[in-house]
Amino acid sequence: MRLSKWHALGNDYLLVEPGELKAPLTPGAVRRLCDYHYGVGSDGLLEITAVDGASAHVRIWNPDGSTAELSGNGARIVAAWLARRSGQEHVTVRVGGRDTKAEVRGAQIVLDVGHVQVDAPERIDLGDERVEFIPVSVGNPHAVIRREPERGELRRLGPRVERHGRFPERTNVQLVRVDGKHELTVGVWERGAGETLASGTSAVAAASAAVVQGWCESPVHVRLPGGELLVEVDDDRRARLTGPAEEICTVELPEEPT
Repeated sequence: MRLSKWHALGNDYLLVEPGELKAPLTPGAVRRLCDYHYGVGSDGLLEITAVDGASAHVRIWNPDGSTAELSGNGARIVAAWLARRSGQEHVTVRVGGRDTKAEVRGAQIVLDVGHVQVDAPERIDLGDERVEFIPVSVGNPHAVIRREPERGELRRLGPRVERHGRFPERTNVQLVRVDGKHELTVGVWERGAGETLASGTSAVAAASAAVVQGWCESPVHVRLPGGELLVEVDDDRRARLTGPAEEICTVELPEEPT
């Protein structure tokens, strides 16, 4: 089986093209492939299930073997791969039942994320503390918390919020610091993956919450441990995400993991 490995600000994915799989992927196979010690190692896997010119369908796997409704970094990676394959700058990535339009501008990919739902602030009880968060949906769930994105705090709080009973399907978690009218610093705890260097949908969730709450104005530069993403949010709460994606290498496996 042949794989390509990509990253978007250090958030790395394996990409599997149609025809490379002799049998359907299983959660166990995905966990094995994504394991940094026993597999290739990655933050997730992008399974291209169909391609038609400048349009592709993708299934996004988390490293724990679960699937994700959307990944901003994953979708940008697929867009970069598809643009190179098709020779087109404008491509469509279908994931989780939605078509996501993208424009490839050299190393930068502009992704039309669509409407972002930002709800009123809530509080959850973690037993020893109560935490206020902004519920956001970018096609996948997010809990945006305005708090210093210190790594120890992220690793302490992230898994507790991710698996809280408020979120039956679990949630992505962002710790957000407002640095200016157009600037945020964000730490990300990703559902099914844990601490990550960058997350596209987390950047969109944090920026959208910041705009709706009046912390920031669009456009918002979102600084993550892996680098910076640009998020634009219009008056209808539609978002565009701009950032890089590049291929790291290709990998040939002698056999498929089970």
